[in-house]
Amino acid sequence: MSDDADGGFDPDSFPTVPTADDSLPGSLELGVFSLSLSVTDIDASIAFYAKLGFVPTGGDTASGWAILKNGETTLGLFHGMFDRNMLTFNPGLTPRMERIEQFTDIRELQRSLEAAGLTVDSAIEPDSTGPGSITLTDPDGNPILIDQFF
Repeated sequence: MSDDADGGFDPDSFPTVPTADDSLPGSLELGVFSLSLSVTDIDASIAFYAKLGFVPTGGDTASGWAILKNGETTLGLFHGMFDRNMLTFNPGLTPRMERIEQFTDIRELQRSLEAAGLTVDSAIEPDSTGPGSITLTDPDGNPILIDQFF
């Protein structure tokens, strides 16, 4: 995986796999899970999580964000971007940062969530294509971001 000019991820550089592992439990394919943390000092947070074995794999600390990995665990650190910590899912990616060739598109996920009676706080245009994101909030007020890169 390589970084793009902005220090972020270049999804075109990810290795690919044909499909998600259908032997894993779950009824809706959300993609890789990570925790997005709202931090006050990104450098101090990177140093702290490095002591827990996390390694920076992407981001732009000058712009206030970093992606850290420890094995298949992913943390996003964000300074000044989000009000709260949030759960994040990335459709089309595995925990090993492989791009899945066939995955459930964000627009289909949105339709499924709305059909299940959930309220999508920020929606994506249903007729759009490519990257996009939606947000919703769980019953305890925890924000959830579903962010598709491609």
